[in-house]
Amino acid sequence: MTDYTPIFKNARKASRSLINVSPKRINRLLLDTADAIEVHTTAILQANERDLARMDEKNPKYDRLRLTTDRLAAIAADMRSVAALPTPLGRTIDEWTRPNGMTIKKVNVPFGVIGVIYEARPNVTFDVFALTLKAGSAVLLKGGSDAHYTNECSAQLLRRCVEQAGIDIDSVQLLPMEHESTGAMLQAVGYVDLIIPRGSKGLIEYVRDNSRVPVIETGAGVCHTYLHASGRTDYAQRMVYNAKTRRPSVCNTLDTLIIDRSRLADLPQVVAPMLEKNVVIYADAEAYAALEGKYPLLEHATADDFGREWLDYKCSVITVDGVDEAIDTIARYGSHHSEAIVAEDAEAIDKFTRQVDAACVYVNVSTAFTDGAQFGFGAEIGISTQKLHARGPMALPEITTYKYIITGHGLTRD
Repeated sequence: MTDYTPIFKNARKASRSLINVSPKRINRLLLDTADAIEVHTTAILQANERDLARMDEKNPKYDRLRLTTDRLAAIAADMRSVAALPTPLGRTIDEWTRPNGMTIKKVNVPFGVIGVIYEARPNVTFDVFALTLKAGSAVLLKGGSDAHYTNECSAQLLRRCVEQAGIDIDSVQLLPMEHESTGAMLQAVGYVDLIIPRGSKGLIEYVRDNSRVPVIETGAGVCHTYLHASGRTDYAQRMVYNAKTRRPSVCNTLDTLIIDRSRLADLPQVVAPMLEKNVVIYADAEAYAALEGKYPLLEHATADDFGREWLDYKCSVITVDGVDEAIDTIARYGSHHSEAIVAEDAEAIDKFTRQVDAACVYVNVSTAFTDGAQFGFGAEIGISTQKLHARGPMALPEITTYKYIITGHGLTRD
């Protein structure tokens, strides 16, 4: 059995050296790395093609796995955006003085070593690198076998950039492809400070159930959009089309349209644009009756079609009677990720935003905006659906921790 301890020790050593690297040098490294991504686009795409050749194009993961010149340019742009952000390190979160003259400061500091486990998402390699180094932590990357060649090429590029910047090369390491390396990292207490899984429900549950290292869950996205009785049809049409078809393989994609019974006559108009993308609709009995003969790609929904992350050009529709039933439906089927309401009624909007339990709740906005870059964070390390420490798009603040610095003048306690 392979001993991964040297990898973890090197990461711990690198994390300690990062404390002494100035924000200016980190920013320069990120800018130089963004340039290097663009210079080496051809090599990265060739590696990506090797991975794509091993996957069926009909696989929902295919689009997540695929890189293009435009996507690499966007990755480089996000890295430059991260470089432009102020460092979170050393920021005073709070400060106060006690009656005895003792001053207490709460200050942002790095986690140390962060392990990120992800599946067929090669963009994660770059996003995580930028955010963790900006946040002062070394990173251990464990990509899925589907993206092996892409991740290997990308990690080699990142390590060259780190070394050229005069920073410890082990600040970023790609773990071996073998599954046992994942298990070793999950048990690396004393070396790894935090684990963040990104991927399927199965992956996230495996990490949560088997890790001795603290975990931040980035849960699956089962996302709903609710058309209330007061909602504008044109808003609903645009939002549903955008949230479902923009990139159906990502976690902020619409999975279920919830529609007020009073709006069933508008349902064919709301879903009509999705036909150009060949979206198959799985409708409950009432929605099916409203769409029959008006939307050709129509199926009868079963119980399994609700609470399902489709990751494909598929969508379910469920009919409700009012905002309370819509909220109950989301509570039953949602994953605490992103939920939207299309409404003009202030009371319904207030009730929906207060009572829906999700990391991101939208009013007349597509759920496709659940993204760190769209929130102005530069990039994201994942979407947390839990409630401890971090929730929603996680970026620089969420991957730092804090410590208290206490100062005084020879104070002793009675």
